[in-house]
Amino acid sequence: MSVAIIAEDFAGMRAQASGLVERAGLEWHFHPVRIEGFWKRIPTRFCPAPLRATAPIELPEETRLLVSVGGTGGAVAAAVKKRTGLPLVQIQNPRMAARHFDLIIANVHDEIAGPNIVSVRTALHGVTRAKLDLARAKWQQRLAVPDRALLSVLIGGANGRFGFGVTEARGLADHLITIMNSAPVAVALTPSRRTDAEALNVLKERLAAHPAWIWDGEGENPYHGLLACADAIAVTTDSVSMMSEAAATDAPVMIIDLPGRSRRISAFVRTLAEADRVRPFTGKWAPWSVTALDDTGRGADEMIRRLAL
Repeated sequence: MSVAIIAEDFAGMRAQASGLVERAGLEWHFHPVRIEGFWKRIPTRFCPAPLRATAPIELPEETRLLVSVGGTGGAVAAAVKKRTGLPLVQIQNPRMAARHFDLIIANVHDEIAGPNIVSVRTALHGVTRAKLDLARAKWQQRLAVPDRALLSVLIGGANGRFGFGVTEARGLADHLITIMNSAPVAVALTPSRRTDAEALNVLKERLAAHPAWIWDGEGENPYHGLLACADAIAVTTDSVSMMSEAAATDAPVMIIDLPGRSRRISAFVRTLAEADRVRPFTGKWAPWSVTALDDTGRGADEMIRRLAL
């Protein structure tokens, strides 16, 4: 079965949709939504003709299912569904009536409910046990420091709700140095595309004399290796996707608080904390026993069952 993913062209949205579709054992093709002209200024759900406001979306003949992500993707995909009659699965709260979708898979913190809505605790993603096993085999030797446990650190950046600048980088570096000086721990850190260059330089300078490795952006991305090889993971609070992917591993996850606020992200972190899957990052080495938490499989199973795929 061929699945058309319809969403704005953001890596996080692609990852959520492709993760769901691949977990269901299906193939997919991506169709980016690019709202044009006047309609950029208002939510797409208020647009009377969403397909006229975006670049053309042409589906291969073998397409049998639509999957959309976010409010803009959902509004456009609902119009495609109306035009084609294909079933439509929406990821995240679409901010429009649920009747436009055959199934909605949304996070618990979206606080929506209904007969065609499935609530999940984590963001959907493509991190699987098989991928982690492959990444561990590839990266174990490169990341290992003799006689030291590995703390993997995943850094995001400013996103309109949270910030990560030089001040935050200095504080994080101090915490990491304290951990490495007080316990047999090595650090492997990877930034994201949103990480401020000056903040990253601070981390590089402060950690240079310690058993810490920081990805420089060159060569193969070590992200899955850091997830797979970690004895513990510290991740900034700005990214629900990174926190969800970290929670899918067997490592305890510590949340690095950042200046800013988001009611939805705070609710998400509380959900994982109530399951003792995450704890605050305090600059101390105190790992605890955990069980991997990943609701992507449940979302895929519900999609298969409810749509009789």
